[in-house]
Amino acid sequence: MSQPTEVDAVVIGGGIVGASAALFLALWGKRVALLERDFFGSHSSGVNYGGVRRQGRPLSQLPLSQRAHEIWGDLRAFIGTDGEYVRSGHLKLARSDKDMASLAAYEQATRGFGLDLQLLDHRQLRARFPWAGDVAVGASLCADDGHANPRLVSPAFAFAARRAGAQTFEQAHVTQVSHDGKAFVVQTANTQRFRAPWLLNCAGAWAAQLAQQFGEPVPMRAGHPAMLVTEPLPMFMDVSTGVEGGGIYARQVARGNCVLGGGQGFALDPATARPGQAAILEILRNAAELYPPLAGAQAIRTWSGTEGYLPDREPVLGASSTQPGLLHGFGFAGSGFQIGPAAGEALAHTVCTGASSIDLTPFSIQRFQSQPQPQPQLQLPATAVLSGTDNVIPLLRGRSNP
Repeated sequence: MSQPTEVDAVVIGGGIVGASAALFLALWGKRVALLERDFFGSHSSGVNYGGVRRQGRPLSQLPLSQRAHEIWGDLRAFIGTDGEYVRSGHLKLARSDKDMASLAAYEQATRGFGLDLQLLDHRQLRARFPWAGDVAVGASLCADDGHANPRLVSPAFAFAARRAGAQTFEQAHVTQVSHDGKAFVVQTANTQRFRAPWLLNCAGAWAAQLAQQFGEPVPMRAGHPAMLVTEPLPMFMDVSTGVEGGGIYARQVARGNCVLGGGQGFALDPATARPGQAAILEILRNAAELYPPLAGAQAIRTWSGTEGYLPDREPVLGASSTQPGLLHGFGFAGSGFQIGPAAGEALAHTVCTGASSIDLTPFSIQRFQSQPQPQPQLQLPATAVLSGTDNVIPLLRGRSNP
């Protein structure tokens, strides 16, 4: 067997977190290998809603989210494209007085984090956003949040890492991971082998398998967000939107298409996920109430993917509690797109300086551990492939498009 390629760090997973880590490591002069089983950005990082929001995150995530906000503001300099990123604002709608009180409490709690939230009552909401449905009693606006095209942004981080000097490999399915007492040895299905003192576990919904190998089992489950996009419509919505308590989120892109999501789909098998009829119907029902201008529009594509969710909906981010040199970055519960670049940077900082410049204690894997038991080398199964359908679905019959 050939000798492994010696590098400073191996990153498993070519989504936005892993690719960002590889980019920063390369920029800081480290030899890094980025391994992706399929194609960069082909999983959840590349097929998500595209929201780039700080609003609504737990307070524990806001320092990272604020750093990510800075990176997004200089995105073209980092990855060579703006990825259709716009700071359109993020509007979180309230459907009841109780929801409005929750938004007001969040605004109070986040003062000092730089979100500068604006609370809008029903009259102010209607005056500023006349397209909002009457079911909305008010809203909270974060004017500097926005959205981007994940199909462009996520792979661009990997390509930027390559330009910065990282070795990047697509269709490099990792089959074995071991530690020889001094360094990690990683092997792929196509017989590539790498050896490095640092290993970054950024394998998304499948990262728990690698964590478990090193005696760190986590109760992560897979989720399958339901999504759809409409035909191009006359422009009416100039902000990205969400709803207090969840249920639906929507934005309109420059071409006029509206991207909507909400609820959960399901996995057909390890290779495919679908949004499911029930989830799509629930999105349509909510859309009719909250976004009346969507009446009569056609959904030209629906899709789903696979995300990793932990019970507290916080990611695992930072050092292993059992294996020196192992770093984790996974479990972002469908909210990793905005925060991903800062999460990757934090992992890279740990490699280069021994610690992140942002406190990662709230995201430690130790919160799930009792008595870790190391296990032998890992045999990784095939991962799921995110997929979609091209069904044409009426959002609401009986009314014409605006």
